[in-house]
Amino acid sequence: MGPAARAIAERQYAIERVADRYEALYGALLQPPRRVLYVENGIGYGGAIICLRHLVRNLDRTRWEPMVVTGLGDAKYQDIANDSRWKHIPDRRLDTVSAKRRLAEARWPDALPGLRWAANQVLARADDLGNFLPSFVQTLWTVLRFRPVLIHVNNEPLCNRAAVLAGRLTGVPVVAHVRGDQQGSPLMHSLFRLPEHFIAVSRWVSESIGRLGVPERKRCYVYDGIELDKLDLGADGAAFRRRHGIPEDAFAVGLVGMLIPWKGQRLFLDAVERIAARMPGAVFAIIGGTPDECRYFEAELRERALHAPFTGRVVFTGHVGGMAEVYNGLDVVLSASTSPEPLGTMIIESMTMARPLLAPAHGGAVEMVEDGRTGLLFRPNDAEDLAACILRLYEDRALGRRLGAAAREEALRRFAVAEHVRQVERVYDAVLR
Repeated sequence: MGPAARAIAERQYAIERVADRYEALYGALLQPPRRVLYVENGIGYGGAIICLRHLVRNLDRTRWEPMVVTGLGDAKYQDIANDSRWKHIPDRRLDTVSAKRRLAEARWPDALPGLRWAANQVLARADDLGNFLPSFVQTLWTVLRFRPVLIHVNNEPLCNRAAVLAGRLTGVPVVAHVRGDQQGSPLMHSLFRLPEHFIAVSRWVSESIGRLGVPERKRCYVYDGIELDKLDLGADGAAFRRRHGIPEDAFAVGLVGMLIPWKGQRLFLDAVERIAARMPGAVFAIIGGTPDECRYFEAELRERALHAPFTGRVVFTGHVGGMAEVYNGLDVVLSASTSPEPLGTMIIESMTMARPLLAPAHGGAVEMVEDGRTGLLFRPNDAEDLAACILRLYEDRALGRRLGAAAREEALRRFAVAEHVRQVERVYDAVLR
């Protein structure tokens, strides 16, 4: 053995160094998993909570022990208890959202100067006392009892301010998983100073955070991960059609997303109105649940669907589980968000299911969909362009098959949940270092 080789062997395999390595290995194996508290206060059961569940289910449980807190607590959320510890801490005891909407539509506050401002202030303080304060106290108590090493809030800091402030008071670092363009009040901007790190769901969202003054060292982007193996490519799409009265031979176009105005259901109907006569027998599905504060919006859509040219051709499914059947039951899957979507979960899912996809050319969709190869992009908020894209896929079924095949190949490469989890755990390690 030459001198150089001997020096390397002594450096790498000296008994002290080997002992240190075993000590580190045993320490990692014997150390109990570190606790992470996940907090989700979204408007309803949609892509954000679905992606959080994918993350929690696939964490390395030898290293991390999760607990999930949600602001909503119906049966869909209760099912989280099958993934991890779960706790419901209501964040909307008073329906101030509907009250603010009714106030905005009312005329009486304009009778006196300053009356509308005063009424809004009353609602804001009612929200603070009736919603935020009880949520904050319960969240703080949960942090003290669970004793996490990290708090992961699953949306931007404003709607999770109870958890963000609880983390600041207890000295527990906070990671904020940001899922949308960040514009808003000075309060929103000020809360972005508190988390230790931000995970954006796309490059576009990360740049939006940067415009608020968050430096690059405190932010990164990690595409949402999907449990691709649980999306069955052979799922029975005909069963979905039978449940919702869609004829087996009908050409079905479906918009997937919660019934919220910015998700684009109005735009979808505007487009359908232009082309329904040129698509005889086609059915147009609106797929997704409705948050309580948007019941008025669902009622508006249903009323419109009663009249020509929609009569008998628009289907409302409500919330649907088993999305693989939904996708396989559609000939075209549509995202029509009128505000930029950060990174639509349904886009990832439909790509994985090899479905022809239409999406607006803004937000995260531009990063996810290559126009003409893995889907078709249309001009945002443009019913004419959306109608033309729908009609193009109706008339050229072979194009749809090519787009779907390329989309699946791309999704399998980019959106596997294992890679998502690996990158998120790397953020945790960096924050706790």
